[in-house]
Amino acid sequence: MSNLHVLFELLEATLADGRLSTEERRALGDALARAPWRVDQLAGLRNQAFELLRARVDPGAGALLAWLDGVVRTIDQARPPVPPRTEVFFSPGPDCKAAIIALLSSARASLDVCVFTISDDDITRALLDAHRRQVAVRIITDDDKRNDTGSDVDHLARQGVPVRIDRTEAHMHHKFAIADGARLLNGSFNWTRSASRVNEENVLVTSEGTAVAAFRAEFDRLWASLG
Repeated sequence: MSNLHVLFELLEATLADGRLSTEERRALGDALARAPWRVDQLAGLRNQAFELLRARVDPGAGALLAWLDGVVRTIDQARPPVPPRTEVFFSPGPDCKAAIIALLSSARASLDVCVFTISDDDITRALLDAHRRQVAVRIITDDDKRNDTGSDVDHLARQGVPVRIDRTEAHMHHKFAIADGARLLNGSFNWTRSASRVNEENVLVTSEGTAVAAFRAEFDRLWASLG
């Protein structure tokens, strides 16, 4: 069975109850991120979504769907391929923290966060904002830092954000996040106030496919191992 056929079946399954749940959105985003889709394949998937919806709506809505389909096709034709983009930021100063918040705020479907510690209230607020707009947020962190004064990990968990804790003797010392399965943020920067104010730190944000895929695989491995 082709990857595209799997996506078609996934679309049909998500429409069964007439809504796209957070988990269904994550599954669709994950499936789309697993392969370098061609423009024509994505157009075919979009067309399949329109056809599935057209079969479910009242006949009077057909003209409106045709209008929306035409508009989306026109926009797609005008959109050139987006080359991978990489940006680098350094602290002390506001740039690293601003890059983190920008990534969290831009997420629309999923947000996988794997960090040693979270104690910066502005970053925590951006995570909660993403959770409240129904982005599928997952957090992996370390048990030692979870209990530090000012740690926001338990607060995030109480708000309903899925959190898994590394309880081994070694540290879960990663500091990376993946937005929508397509953009990676990584670097030495701890998600703390002191990292912005006094530390020499760095953050890299990239959409380069090989790097994103490698970090996605590592996040999924850790998430499964800590379940």
